[in-house]
Amino acid sequence: MSKTPKIDRQREHQANERTFLAWLRTSIALIGFGFAIARFGLFMRQLSFTLTQQEMPPHPFFNSETLGVSLVIFGIVTIVFAAWRYNQVFWQIESGDYQPIRWTVWIIAGIVVVFGFFSLPLLIMRNKVSPPQRDLNQPLSRNSR
Repeated sequence: MSKTPKIDRQREHQANERTFLAWLRTSIALIGFGFAIARFGLFMRQLSFTLTQQEMPPHPFFNSETLGVSLVIFGIVTIVFAAWRYNQVFWQIESGDYQPIRWTVWIIAGIVVVFGFFSLPLLIMRNKVSPPQRDLNQPLSRNSR
């Protein structure tokens, strides 16, 4: 038995592991972005309330919390998919019958594009925060100097 097939199979397994780790990094980035987007929306609402003293109700669907939670869920689903795909490719390599699946790449890319489009209304329809108007006859307090 020659060593060439064994070395080739070893390289294929290593490539499979690198691909899994790339999916894992992508999933972690999606979860991190989702968490940051959700927290940033909360920060912006608190800043708006502090400056204007008026509570701005968030849009029921197009808000940063919804987008952030969706990204976190999508990141978790991506990790599950990556583990499933890694195991599937592992056994395909062992049996010598590897079959690439291109449609999964298109689905993942499409979902990320949809999330990108969902983030556009958050940027376009955001409430502009303006500082409260002060009376010119009233002296400045120590906090606003």
